[in-house]
Amino acid sequence: MQARASAHVPRSRFGSAVLLQAENPCYAAAMAAKPEIALVGPGRLGSALALALAGAGYRIREIVSHERSTPAVRKLSRAVKAKLTNLRSAKLDAGLVWICVPDREIVFAARKLASLTSWKGKVAFHSSGALASDELDILRHRGAVVASVHPLMTFVRGSVPSLKGVPFAIEGDAEAVSMARRIVRDLGGESFNLHKQDKAAYHAWGGFASPLLIALLVTAERVARVAGFSPGDARKKMLPILRQTISNYAKLGPAGAFSGPLVRGDAAVVGEHLRVLRKVPVAREVYVALARAALQTIPVQNKKELAKLIELGTTNAASPGKRSRTRPARSATIRQS
Repeated sequence: MQARASAHVPRSRFGSAVLLQAENPCYAAAMAAKPEIALVGPGRLGSALALALAGAGYRIREIVSHERSTPAVRKLSRAVKAKLTNLRSAKLDAGLVWICVPDREIVFAARKLASLTSWKGKVAFHSSGALASDELDILRHRGAVVASVHPLMTFVRGSVPSLKGVPFAIEGDAEAVSMARRIVRDLGGESFNLHKQDKAAYHAWGGFASPLLIALLVTAERVARVAGFSPGDARKKMLPILRQTISNYAKLGPAGAFSGPLVRGDAAVVGEHLRVLRKVPVAREVYVALARAALQTIPVQNKKELAKLIELGTTNAASPGKRSRTRPARSATIRQS
């Protein structure tokens, strides 16, 4: 995704960056040095950010959690030497307030936080990949400059990823965007600007890169079961080819990394796949959808015959286990990948 120009801040609301800094010395100081941070929502993303920020020399002044904090949150607050508060007791005396709650809770959290402090001269971020900085409008109207700052990374229980080299999508008020870019650079990440109208597509793209990729792998495990392998065994056996595929994709690009019967134009083998996948209908649907995408985007041999076969695969309603007419004769030669 190409970098976009920084968001424009309307003069009627904030004035120029120079004017804002002149009127708010604390803002100018925060921009010149590493700001102290109050982090709201120490979930998987928030916890990883807190650790990375502390490791990069930022002071996490406060962690704002639910009414009842968990042992993991208390451990995090001790690790980054931050005081632990909740939405009723939060002080919010840091220059930057970074909201890391789930998307559906961002507006609610902003409303709760709005009356707890003076927002003039403060910066507020949220970390939604799908929603724009406008979710923080209530803080913007009270004098804060705001941005959405989203790392293109997966955060799950039991794993804390490094943020070095991670792309961060940034959108919002120019002054907040400027601060976000500096922080991302200090974290070792790579920032790029994103127009708010592109956020839904950006987030869907990220969905294909991680959660839907996991869904694909789970579907592959179901196909492996048909071949007699348990999910755990299938997972173990798939890892080498998965690692090599990602390596090839990074080094050679999609066309160079694509292998198998589709790229060879081997309709007989594709027909066999479609036949056996009748035993796992959802996997057959996924196979057909991905094969269609491949025919549209990646150079393959025997494209017309393959396209006809794939289309037949969407309409042929033969019962599971019934031999398809597309099955090759026993004498057919099956070429190796």
